[in-house]
Amino acid sequence: MKKILIANRGEIALRIMRTCKKMGIKTVAIYSDADSEAPFVRYADESEHIGASPSNQSYLLQDKIIKVGLQRKVDGIHPGYGFLSENASFAEKTISSGMIFIGPSSHSMNLMGDKLSAKKTVKDFNIPMVPGVDHAIKDVKKALVDAKKIGFPVLIKASAGGGGKGMRIVKQADEFESQMKRAISEAKSSFGDGSVFIEKYVGSPRHIEIQILADNHGNVVHLFERECSIQRRHQKVIEEAPSSILTPELRKEMGEAACRVAESCQYVGAGTVEFLYDKGAYYFLEMNTRLQVEHPVTEMITGVDLVQEQIEIARGKKLSFDQSQLSINGHSIEVRVYAENPLNGFLPDVGKLEVYKVPSGEGVRVDDGFVEGMNIPIFYDPMISKLIVHGENREDAIIKMTNAIDQYDIVGVENTLQFCSYAINHKAFILGDFDTHFIDHFFKDPEEILSPQESEIEAGAVAASLFAENSITDNIFLPKDPSPLRLNRTNTE
Repeated sequence: MKKILIANRGEIALRIMRTCKKMGIKTVAIYSDADSEAPFVRYADESEHIGASPSNQSYLLQDKIIKVGLQRKVDGIHPGYGFLSENASFAEKTISSGMIFIGPSSHSMNLMGDKLSAKKTVKDFNIPMVPGVDHAIKDVKKALVDAKKIGFPVLIKASAGGGGKGMRIVKQADEFESQMKRAISEAKSSFGDGSVFIEKYVGSPRHIEIQILADNHGNVVHLFERECSIQRRHQKVIEEAPSSILTPELRKEMGEAACRVAESCQYVGAGTVEFLYDKGAYYFLEMNTRLQVEHPVTEMITGVDLVQEQIEIARGKKLSFDQSQLSINGHSIEVRVYAENPLNGFLPDVGKLEVYKVPSGEGVRVDDGFVEGMNIPIFYDPMISKLIVHGENREDAIIKMTNAIDQYDIVGVENTLQFCSYAINHKAFILGDFDTHFIDHFFKDPEEILSPQESEIEAGAVAASLFAENSITDNIFLPKDPSPLRLNRTNTE
């Protein structure tokens, strides 16, 4: 491939373009009205206006994007994440037009894009599953009988769902029918598909995901895990790699299970297998058939450029390494810098970046899509950037992230930086003793927590005292003797 169209915007478009440039590949950007002055448009070798600001009038126009690709004579299309990245129809149309889709096959997408289909696909591959039913609910009364057998509380989930939509926790039998109706209604309105199923509600889970790569020659490897348990509205805010709770034995076991999931659907490319972890047990949640937002932490601990691997796989090449050649080097943490107000339920904020200065330094990386003076568009996800650090160990990474957040200067919009600093310096995070309910448990009074400047000083003192106690890290499984990181750079070109 000599020229690639990036069917996306913002920081991920820019991040893909940088790897393309490193590989000597020309890039084509598409952009909406709202993004006409965005850095990714200027960075690309070629760019073309695709439509109005709303995504359904621009970044979701499959036929128009493919037409641009053909007119610009590109060899392949990279979808990034979000928008059309997991759209099987778009993948098929791209391939039918004669271009390469840099991602998995539409077959794999279809199998893994629906939660019930994914459950059935992996059923015979020895993958641990949350107890529940593996079919869409058609009879509510029969489903209530099943729920009683599973044991309350149970979770109603939309088969085509994501982001917490079409999901209901049912704590007792007399709530079941009403919650089922709500879940079906929300699933229909959100996804056009009212199919729901039930499974045991795992009350205090950790969210552990495994990065995999698979080529067209039958080779599959995992690149270890990412911990993504700190979330708001079922969406991730802070990620780290490796997790502080996995033993080497469990890491190996979960990695091998993720590879079997990939094999079950004949997966090709970069993908992520997500698990719930609870009290030493883990359960398959879903597979994301694309690059993840949090992929930089994996790149930081392995030195592998995942976008480059995606492109090489799409070219038909074999993986250039096997499982034995991969190792964990140090520790990485990523915080998502959202234009959101943590003091107001993390609601999105809009405005102009009157001041925008990013941190830099050894082991600090910023993947962003904005410059000072730009407005935050209301049409898309409110993420401003991803701030990533790499340290020799988890303690070092927490300190580096705290310092990097202190150096990050954003004026003009509310943002999540202060919350992230609070979270990573919280005793529960430092001890590795937290789950997906971190915000519910420890962020009940955000105004009291975030408003006084003294709280930051106190958090730093708590962190320092905890790190000073050797017993704190005795049971946290950290890699030893990290080797130099090959992706150690800031994203400020």
